[in-house]
Amino acid sequence: MAGDLQNSAANPLLAGAGERDLPTVSLSALQHYAFCPRQCALIHNEQAWVENYLTAQGRSLHELVDSGEPETRKGVRFERSVHVSAQRLGISGIVDMVEHDLVSGSLKPVEYKRGKPKPEPFDEIQLCAQALCLEEMTGQTIAEGALWYMQTRHRVLVVFSDGLRAQTLAVIAQVRELLASGQTPPPVYGKRCKACSLVEICQPKLLEKDRSARYVEGLFGE
Repeated sequence: MAGDLQNSAANPLLAGAGERDLPTVSLSALQHYAFCPRQCALIHNEQAWVENYLTAQGRSLHELVDSGEPETRKGVRFERSVHVSAQRLGISGIVDMVEHDLVSGSLKPVEYKRGKPKPEPFDEIQLCAQALCLEEMTGQTIAEGALWYMQTRHRVLVVFSDGLRAQTLAVIAQVRELLASGQTPPPVYGKRCKACSLVEICQPKLLEKDRSARYVEGLFGE
């Protein structure tokens, strides 16, 4: 975390940060799980990763955003690449940008995405988890955040409703259980597989038809 957020004792993002243990689940794992539990397990349990043009674009976008210097415009402080955590929830990660209103003191997480808004709340869950971290770190309620999409060049406002918060907490619990199990769920082939950089490792079409596990279970099961 750069700039004044690292150096100012009065900054709300630093309150109590040194007294916390490192959480165990990364914020990126929540987005991976919401997209596909098998993808989440392959990345975070099996340490598998393959880059394609989509992930390369996303990485380049985040490198560009994260490399920017903190700045203040019209009473709003823009901090980039902000490290956040919530010990109570056992999560941690990096927020692309936190907007700090210097008049009201309110904070707003902003996440940058390569593509366009999705019908499923994958990105909203990740953003809400960032807000939950900021809330634990600062003691203030984070009402809303924003998602900026490179493909549409448009910012989407996200309200952290009770429903989204509940959904995010449920995903956090599910991810923690998955990672603790050390198991990788079986593949389920779908449209989203075409955009997944791990499709060659996952082999969803091939393994979905594999009956070997059932055969072995039939041989040795009661």
